[in-house]
Amino acid sequence: MEPTGEKTSGEVDIYRDTWVRFLGYANEVGEAFRPLVPVSLVRASYVVATAYVSADAVDKGKKAAAAHGDEPGQKTRVATAVMDTFVWQALASIVIPGFTINRVCAATLYLLGRTTKLPLPVRKWTTTAVGLSIIPFIISPIDRSVDHLLDSSLRKVYGHNEKEE
Repeated sequence: MEPTGEKTSGEVDIYRDTWVRFLGYANEVGEAFRPLVPVSLVRASYVVATAYVSADAVDKGKKAAAAHGDEPGQKTRVATAVMDTFVWQALASIVIPGFTINRVCAATLYLLGRTTKLPLPVRKWTTTAVGLSIIPFIISPIDRSVDHLLDSSLRKVYGHNEKEE
């Protein structure tokens, strides 16, 4: 399951339940626009997404610290919450979707160049439209895949147990 920190029922998590969540998709938008904008803007989109991921990890660490107070193992729980959130978000919000959009857009631009006589600007705008249009379809499968990956690897190492949280 997606890392949750120490969320109580009814509590709104600004990093997961509000418009702030869309900042995690900034790099996907940057990748979709890669054919049209300078590389520096694409890189800037990764800075925005990385700032979002880092802020969420720090937030989950603060929540874990508050929830566990002076309990034994509190520092370990905080470190685990930060690491779990950061790794999950880095994979699910930046690395995998960024790579996916990049490759889909590269393939689209290549195929349009090989199979059509569309002018380059039209091919670039079409590529961007394809990249933007697949974002909603890749989010859930990537999230579930990252959940499965972490549940069957890293979370076994530090004994992540959803029932404890």
